[in-house]
Amino acid sequence: MKKIFISFSIVAFLFGCNSANNHPKPNTNKGLKDYYKNYFPIGVAVNEHNITGVQGKLILKEFNSVTPENAMKWAPIEPFQNVYFWKNADSIVAFAKRNHIRIRGHNLCWHQQTPPWLFVNKNGKTVSKDTLLQRLKSHVFTVVNRYKDAVYAWDVVNEAIDDDSTKFLRNSKWYQICGEDFIDSAFVWAHEADPKAQLFYNDYNVIRPQKRERVYKLLKGLLAKKIPVTGIGIQAHWSVYEPTQDELETAIKEFASLGLKVQFTEVDISIFPWEKNQRAKKPNENDTYTDALKAKQAAEYKMVFSVFRKYKKYINSVTFWNLSDKDTWLDHYPVEGRKNYPLLFDTALQRKPVYWDVVKW
Repeated sequence: MKKIFISFSIVAFLFGCNSANNHPKPNTNKGLKDYYKNYFPIGVAVNEHNITGVQGKLILKEFNSVTPENAMKWAPIEPFQNVYFWKNADSIVAFAKRNHIRIRGHNLCWHQQTPPWLFVNKNGKTVSKDTLLQRLKSHVFTVVNRYKDAVYAWDVVNEAIDDDSTKFLRNSKWYQICGEDFIDSAFVWAHEADPKAQLFYNDYNVIRPQKRERVYKLLKGLLAKKIPVTGIGIQAHWSVYEPTQDELETAIKEFASLGLKVQFTEVDISIFPWEKNQRAKKPNENDTYTDALKAKQAAEYKMVFSVFRKYKKYINSVTFWNLSDKDTWLDHYPVEGRKNYPLLFDTALQRKPVYWDVVKW
């Protein structure tokens, strides 16, 4: 009987360790914001539906900063010239103010999610540079002034660098009509509208060496011209396959060397390699959230946040892009019909095992 007892004890011990994945039991009293209170604010991108009910409670539990995911972008907020739709943005701002949560504004100038009227006149012809810049100025002053008592930081210009490493600025309508001047002007007017706000240039794939160098060139040029840019917003739309620790550390140090603040503005770690161009789902393309992918994701999250903590003196905010796997922009993007699992909370809004790789060190 003694031998049987020992055998069962060993089996029970091994089973218990495996089922718990070596993670501690959930702490119901602390959220992400509490674990990182001595490091930097932890934010989340939200829509007007996230801020109520169970999801609203989860936000308050885990985060101390919010970014409107879409509600402050140009097309949603000014769909027609000088006609503003404030309801969704106002509801998010009111939620944040009511609960003493910081607010990042996103975004003032972008080549996507622009309304049809923006780049053309009443005859459907492309507007002049002066006209487009005047429209930009009016939009920036109107939006920033409305929220200047609430929004502490703005993504002023979003994704202006081209994906092609042989080119510099993206050949957007902004660039075609205004050249580089739209970037300078957006920052100057945002600063004039709210001198206290932190102003960021925001972009993706910034940790990749070729794009990093071009973003660095842009920001160094802005600073040389005394343009009021506060920092770099590094969109952390990453995957279980990138970035490497060296790429991440190099990017932080390089931008910090310019005296800029660093924010990681759109954190999620996809279980698939990074893609941008939309395509159909391939035959037999598997979107199963396997144990192997969970392990790779956990390792990547653990590395990324260890680097964030290491360089906390340069980083003044980290924001997850969406609240949970229940509702992530990576579902069906860029592959229609493909499910993704990039966040720390599952489809039932519960902490995933990877959560503990982020908060325990």
